[in-house]
Amino acid sequence: MSHVQIQSPKLTILLAAPRGFCAGVDRAIQIVERAIEKWGPPVYVRHEIVHNVHVVERLKRLGAVFVEELDECPSDRPVVFSAHGVPKSVPQEAQRRDMIYLDATCPLVSKVHVEAQRHFDAGREIVLIGHAGHPEVIGTMGQLPQGAVTLVEDLDDVAEFAPKNPHNMAFVTQTTLSVDDTAEIVAALQAKFPTISPPHKEDICYATTNRQEAVKALSRQADLLLVIGSKTSSNSIRLVEVGRRAGAKAAHLIDDANDIEWSWFNGVETLGLTAGASAPEDLVASVIEACQARFAVSLQEVIVSREDVIFKLPRAVTEVQDDGS
Repeated sequence: MSHVQIQSPKLTILLAAPRGFCAGVDRAIQIVERAIEKWGPPVYVRHEIVHNVHVVERLKRLGAVFVEELDECPSDRPVVFSAHGVPKSVPQEAQRRDMIYLDATCPLVSKVHVEAQRHFDAGREIVLIGHAGHPEVIGTMGQLPQGAVTLVEDLDDVAEFAPKNPHNMAFVTQTTLSVDDTAEIVAALQAKFPTISPPHKEDICYATTNRQEAVKALSRQADLLLVIGSKTSSNSIRLVEVGRRAGAKAAHLIDDANDIEWSWFNGVETLGLTAGASAPEDLVASVIEACQARFAVSLQEVIVSREDVIFKLPRAVTEVQDDGS
């Protein structure tokens, strides 16, 4: 009796490069890991260190305790502030309570904070382009007195905005926005307020920009785009939007391989695959494996840029056990 070999359908996976962890996320996770090594568990973390459920769960297993506010932390344990940044009142409160605290704010977010302060000191009215309620936006607005920063989310907000002095204004942006959407809002602001001061250098971070460029390159050829990232991750949500706009016939945000609905693959010959800046690489590998179990996969990396940025860790977590690890 002869066995008929059923051939798996062919699938080309275009893998975005760069993808996944950026330097700011990498640094934030390392700060929590090293704090646990140095002080032992529990180490408290105010807000999810980065917006990824898998990262958070792994750190919980190591001994991190995630809380939303500082008043949930005991004074005698270290606390880490998330990569998204915090209002100035938070470290002030930690100092008042004599707490050991570590600030894992991404240096590129800190740059926006410094810039906002500079504009404020110069007497300018500040516009922040961003998404209401996002921790990064709360942190940036919380650098300055209430009312000093006006949040603008879309073109309608620009149209309605009436500053006290239209000739003395500046704008900054959240670091994880869509480059294209932001360009549209910036153009509207500059058309309405021709003298508005722009950031010294683009506020949208290099990693957000690079991941969006890689997704654009994939999406022109992809029947389906999968973005690995959590539903709370701003930069991951933007990647789905960018992919759809760039020509992907369908695009979905998934936490991991378990979220895949295989009906999405009907008629699909080319899959575009990427991961948001807070998604670990092992999630990418497991999606590829799940595809290999069902298809004859050929894998191609689509490289738009190479990243070699590394942000230094705070001295508090490097000085005691700096054994070169």
